[in-house]
Amino acid sequence: MRIAIPVADGALCQHFGHCTHFALFDVDEERRTVTSRTDLPAPRHEPGAFPTWLGEQGATIVIAGGMGGQARNMLAGRGIDVVVGVEAGDPVVAVDAYLAGALSTSANFCEK
Repeated sequence: MRIAIPVADGALCQHFGHCTHFALFDVDEERRTVTSRTDLPAPRHEPGAFPTWLGEQGATIVIAGGMGGQARNMLAGRGIDVVVGVEAGDPVVAVDAYLAGALSTSANFCEK
């Protein structure tokens, strides 16, 4: 499992398309623990660029504050699950909460 978190200013970005980089967390699925983290600059923001790039990076899940419908559909088409409505904060905290089954979500911030 590889979890991707869009990040801006060190925190989970409220809008998927506005992030400056992605934190990619490799997870031991059996133990539900993070085995490594890689931070990579986001590609240039153009329609379809982020979903394509995340697929190339091996992402299987994206956790974000908000995301437009086109991006969600493109990620789903690549077999990447999407969780939206997550408050800004430390990406590590979001991943740990997700793995523990305790990630709190609200409405998609891009649709408020």
